[in-house]
Amino acid sequence: MKAIAAYGGPSGAEPGVFELIELPPPSPGPEDLLVRIEAVAVNPVDTKVRSGLPDRGNCGGIPPRLLGWDAAGVVEAVGPGVGRLAVGDRVWFAGDISRPGCYAEQVLVEEAICAPRPANLSAAEAAALPLTGLTAWEALFERLGLDPQGADRDRTLLILGGAGGVGSIAIQLARRAGLRVIASASRPESRAWCEAMGASAVVDHRQPLPPQLAALGCATVDAIANFSDTDAYWSVMAELIRPQGSIVAIVGNRAPLDLNLLKAKSASFHWEFMFTRPQCRTPDRGEQGEILRRLAAAVEAGELRTTLTTRLSPINPANLALAHSRLEGGRCIGKIVLEGWP
Repeated sequence: MKAIAAYGGPSGAEPGVFELIELPPPSPGPEDLLVRIEAVAVNPVDTKVRSGLPDRGNCGGIPPRLLGWDAAGVVEAVGPGVGRLAVGDRVWFAGDISRPGCYAEQVLVEEAICAPRPANLSAAEAAALPLTGLTAWEALFERLGLDPQGADRDRTLLILGGAGGVGSIAIQLARRAGLRVIASASRPESRAWCEAMGASAVVDHRQPLPPQLAALGCATVDAIANFSDTDAYWSVMAELIRPQGSIVAIVGNRAPLDLNLLKAKSASFHWEFMFTRPQCRTPDRGEQGEILRRLAAAVEAGELRTTLTTRLSPINPANLALAHSRLEGGRCIGKIVLEGWP
């Protein structure tokens, strides 16, 4: 099968960061699906993992790494323990970061963390959603404890980094749950995107946030989802969260965080890492397959929309390098997806 190996380097645009190679097709384990990849999305996790790899000239015999954990495809074979899905099913998934990724014509994924994809989306439109959809769902409804069915209607949620991949679907999920969503964005086009996703209001994260929130009648907010920079907003999050409120973040901190800032308010802080369940093989990892089924149903009902904004074809080293370079530029709106093998 064709696959695209990744190497370290300062930028996805650098020559030699990606290489087309041939690998033998993988064989499914007892609970695995073998999926033929039709489309794959790129995410910041791809660039972060790639940045830690040796460059092409200094591999020292280390096997190349296959990145990419966000895809849509068709099941081609199943392991003997598979029971829910079958050959021919069109599926979507984010996968397991501890296993080879989806920059390949075929990939193995555990059935438990996979689900049928929305029937009304193309492969590229579907591939834009699994990783960010799972991250947003777990962040909002499991880490922050908000209710997807609307019991927290009219509570206020501040989303930092509203125009990115996770922010784009989190805005939609939160509005669908009846929350008042205030998203942050700094450019006219990213502000417009947040509004199109359903944000009730948009604030500029390059300017002081408290006066902007005060102008919206929010001295504090009930919950904060930081999908941008944990360090940069730590102090202001502590200032803006209401007493006994909750904060969730997905970007690791670079310096120690002063948890004492949250003590007087008895505010809680949570990490969200979508790969925890599959990587740690938690007993409840099948919940990710269930979340994907719920997301698919919401998409088919017209309650959620794809966050695909940039489509590149085919899936090849040049287009992957371009996608990584754009991600590293930090100005992407929505999701970049590659589709079709040459």
